[in-house]
Amino acid sequence: EPDVTIVSGLKDMVVFEGDDVTFQCQVSHENARGVEWKLQDVALQNNEMNEISVEKGKIHTLTLRKVTEQDIGTITFRVGAHTSKA
Repeated sequence: EPDVTIVSGLKDMVVFEGDDVTFQCQVSHENARGVEWKLQDVALQNNEMNEISVEKGKIHTLTLRKVTEQDIGTITFRVGAHTSKA
């Protein structure tokens, strides 16, 4: 299985309370396994507040819905041994 690397990392975002915010990370290979999103070291799951998706097999997207002050912090995308933070 090829080593999946991060081609395009996360970018810092500034949003207003109540807005949605989207983070994207592009990886080198399709169907990457072991992908993980975290907010302040807490693993995020796909639910009504967090939308996690993959476009074109390589572009991993996290959308946080209706952010609040409690959502302030570091977003981490991890695949294998590689991480990107914003």
